[in-house]
Amino acid sequence: MKPFLIALGVSALALSSGALAQHAGHGAPPAPEQDPHAGHQMPSPEETADPHAGHMALEQPEADPHAGHVMPEQTDPHAGHAMPAQADPHAGHAMPGMAAEEAPPVAPPPPEALRGPEHAGTTVWDRELFLRKREDALIDAHGGFTTGTLLIDRLEYRAQEGRDGYQWDGQGWYGGDYHKIWFKSEGEGAFGDVPEQAEVQFLYSRAIDPWFNLQAGVRHDFQPDPERTYLVLGIQGLAPYWFEVDGQLFLSNKGDVTARFEAEYDQRITQKLILQPAVEFDLAAQDVPELGIGSGLSSIEAGLRLRYEFVPEFAPYVGVEYERKLGDTADFARAAGEDVGGWAFLIGLRGWF
Repeated sequence: MKPFLIALGVSALALSSGALAQHAGHGAPPAPEQDPHAGHQMPSPEETADPHAGHMALEQPEADPHAGHVMPEQTDPHAGHAMPAQADPHAGHAMPGMAAEEAPPVAPPPPEALRGPEHAGTTVWDRELFLRKREDALIDAHGGFTTGTLLIDRLEYRAQEGRDGYQWDGQGWYGGDYHKIWFKSEGEGAFGDVPEQAEVQFLYSRAIDPWFNLQAGVRHDFQPDPERTYLVLGIQGLAPYWFEVDGQLFLSNKGDVTARFEAEYDQRITQKLILQPAVEFDLAAQDVPELGIGSGLSSIEAGLRLRYEFVPEFAPYVGVEYERKLGDTADFARAAGEDVGGWAFLIGLRGWF
């Protein structure tokens, strides 16, 4: 043991002498770098092999990063502010099911609103003169012009059992908003023979409201023979639900009283395809044997026409119609060897100018 210690001391002294010789002639050596682990006892290799050796593993709870910190109190951004009241968008409106007494009252206009003249100008100028000039000015500005039209409502071929025939029905007018002159004509017959019926009418027409016209004039029948001339009083216009109606009362030069009523309706299937049902009644107050007319409801016609308007002024059509003579009129027809009625197939044209 002693020799080992002596050898170790000699070696240390030799190393110290060599180091001093190396730094001879130099100034103070720089301060050695400080060992960050100076003063710490380094663990032995056996101890560093397993950092947990000899330790009993304990479950350590996860550290709370906010442990020991006091969280600041959260302030309310609306603290101390009073929220505005929300306006009710239905305020003042009576809701369905609300009692009548809960609804807001509806007051009539004040009495002052219903006083005074209808037209203030009448307080300055003569009333009759003012109103007449006012009407004239309105007519000059918005109407009062004259115009006219000619309508061929039916121009058709009729295929009937036993014989084929034809029929026409047309009318036209010329005038202004209130006053017009009307022309009407209708008739029918078989091909190769004179017409069975042919008549013309010339009428004066006066508008009685926006929908109807009162008409008066004369009618002359060229067929059947003998000819007749009639005074005519009638009404023509557009009834509710768009029914076109025409009713006429006739007084002949022989004192015979007859009447006729027609109605038709345009049912649009498309903008150009139109179905038109139509009906016509003839009545008589007495028998007129020379014309084959009996008293009461003398005849009826009912038909359907389907037309296609290439343009409103030009519309061909097809259809069917049933006509029949009734009562004493049918008896007169049988006595003369004529048919009392039947079906007809129609091909025709409707147009206006």
